[in-house]
Amino acid sequence: MENAFTVKGLRKTYGSVVAVDNLDLEIRKGEVFGLLGHNGAGKSTAIECILGVKTPDSGTIELLKMNPVKDRKQLFEKVGVQFQSSNFPDKITVQEICELTHSLYKNSKDWKRLLEIFELESKKKNQVTELSGGERQKLSVVVALIPNPELVFLDELTTGLDTKARREVWKYLQTLKDQGLTIFLTSHYMDEVQALCDRICILKKGQVIVMDTVSAVIKKSKYDNLEDAYLWYTGEEDPEYENVQNYV
Repeated sequence: MENAFTVKGLRKTYGSVVAVDNLDLEIRKGEVFGLLGHNGAGKSTAIECILGVKTPDSGTIELLKMNPVKDRKQLFEKVGVQFQSSNFPDKITVQEICELTHSLYKNSKDWKRLLEIFELESKKKNQVTELSGGERQKLSVVVALIPNPELVFLDELTTGLDTKARREVWKYLQTLKDQGLTIFLTSHYMDEVQALCDRICILKKGQVIVMDTVSAVIKKSKYDNLEDAYLWYTGEEDPEYENVQNYV
């Protein structure tokens, strides 16, 4: 299967702190891939380097067969991005941010339909600052999907959403996956990871602890569910973390 993007030997440091340490990834087209780890594990830095927002110390990145820095303009048409803390201009309405985003791309999705799907149609005249945290989160996902991308990066996509809204987002993303969209996401919700992801990678201190299908990751641990397995791999609660490599 053809890869959507490839990362080889990615390393990024901040002074003496190693944020990402020799990361290798191959994300297949049409796949939903989850990058997991506690805060500070290196997820955000890895994504920023992959997108060309930050410059890695070493390593190579090929995104849709292009260089994320040199081919930024071409990639702009094919990649959607939703960051956990998306910053929108002050005093702009939901409709205005959608129309603006729509105007920047050649093959944009129908933003009005996206607002309906994400239950934001009634808020289109509201300023973004008037939205609740969950509504702003949904809007950031809408904005990431308006370009009709081949590949989308979603950072903690359902933070702040209630259970019903989260499941509706999952259902729509599954539909997009079935249509060929490649999705790269981060999440702290293990039910979300299990519902959406084909494969996952767990980072700890910038290094890969395990990378495989969800079922294989669970099987390689000493637990029978992803949440406990995740805590075990990351060593967040289990004192036996030092023995993790015996299972991987």
